[in-house]
Amino acid sequence: MLDLAVLAVVADEDGYGYDVVRRLRSGGLDDDGDASVYGTLRRLYANGALTSYVVPSDEGPHRKYYGITSTGKAQLKQQREEWQHFAGTLSTLLEGDR
Repeated sequence: MLDLAVLAVVADEDGYGYDVVRRLRSGGLDDDGDASVYGTLRRLYANGALTSYVVPSDEGPHRKYYGITSTGKAQLKQQREEWQHFAGTLSTLLEGDR
């Protein structure tokens, strides 16, 4: 699920690690720690779903930004469809429990 959330956030706009964490939290995902998000970014990058580039900063260390690749877009599309199917199935099951 974290892969899907990270891909969705980066698909909207490139971001550096803490920026991605902040956007996930503002979207309601408070349970995943910073280390999990950073690890997910590194793994998605290693698997070709993300690209990265460094932007110099006048106020501190340079920031490594991540952007989505065509591979990442395809993965996001597939995982989004799988999630929607799962959520729909679960909703149907839960409604039947009334």
